Amino acid sequence: MVEKIWFHQHPLGWVLSPILWPLSLLFKWISGKRRNAYASGEKLSYRAPVPIIVVGNITAGGNGKTPVVIWLVETLQSLGMKPGVVSRGYGGKAERYPLIVELNTPSAQSGDEPALIKRRTGAPVAVDPVRSQAVKALLEQDVDIIITDDGLQHYALERDIEFVVIDGQRRFGNQHYIPFGPLREGLERLDEVDFLITNGGTAQGNEIAMTLEPSEAVNLKTGERISVQQLPQLVAFAGIGHPPRFFNTLESLGAEVVKTQAFADHQAFEQSELQQLASKGKHLIMTEKDAVKCYLFAEDNWWYLPVSAQISSQDKQNIIKKITEVKSQYGSSST
Repeated sequence: MVEKIWFHQHPLGWVLSPILWPLSLLFKWISGKRRNAYASGEKLSYRAPVPIIVVGNITAGGNGKTPVVIWLVETLQSLGMKPGVVSRGYGGKAERYPLIVELNTPSAQSGDEPALIKRRTGAPVAVDPVRSQAVKALLEQDVDIIITDDGLQHYALERDIEFVVIDGQRRFGNQHYIPFGPLREGLERLDEVDFLITNGGTAQGNEIAMTLEPSEAVNLKTGERISVQQLPQLVAFAGIGHPPRFFNTLESLGAEVVKTQAFADHQAFEQSELQQLASKGKHLIMTEKDAVKCYLFAEDNWWYLPVSAQISSQDKQNIIKKITEVKSQYGSSST
């Protein structure tokens, strides 16, 4: 229902507006006061000895930040840099922090996105609700540049380059602050960041167009790859910020989907509930983000669909140029 109020002008939003509107104004005031405290020096920010790149958004919910982080990591790796990634590990609960994510680290400890980034890129990944602590842990992992997955509003960590990822379909909804709308910060914040990346839809003004290109489906148990068109009677589920995006992707690929099931973002899955869901077709397919929670109990007919960010070569060069310029200001050493 929140989704409908924020992005589809559901009448219930106006029914609840006497409650939501004052809370929205309070959120805006608290958000602005907190940022001003860091800007004025009243609260101190941590400055790392290596460049910090933030990939975030000004709205709540999934906009496609993690594919951008993965794209950045792989791009920087191809240039000989040693990027690391920090995350607050939303949805995970570790015994102690900071947590250095390994390939066998349960997503229940690290959170979904850190586990996914580690599997896809092999880059050092550190998780800590206090991002500066995660950064300090990564500095011991021989990195020379750090990317934060989310954290645009985490002003306790100074940054050199900011990316904002925009959902090209939903944009900024009703343009109200949480909880009346999806905004974490005002639209004027977009004028301050270095790069605006629009995921799907139509890029506007100085926004960089990005698409998420799917590849072949991957079997969770064997790693076998196959076209989704060759998998009959697919049951699809997604526990991401905007599940319809995944279902629409499958439809665009010509997949035979007999049932779809949306779950809450970051939801933990029970083996029994997914087995029951899978029984409604011949194959079960999920997002790569959901797959990191299912490897330990996956069945032979369970698959995930990887997607990769695609950005034009010209925009890629502009991004690389900016990062290279910033990195040169730090010198060649990460210490």
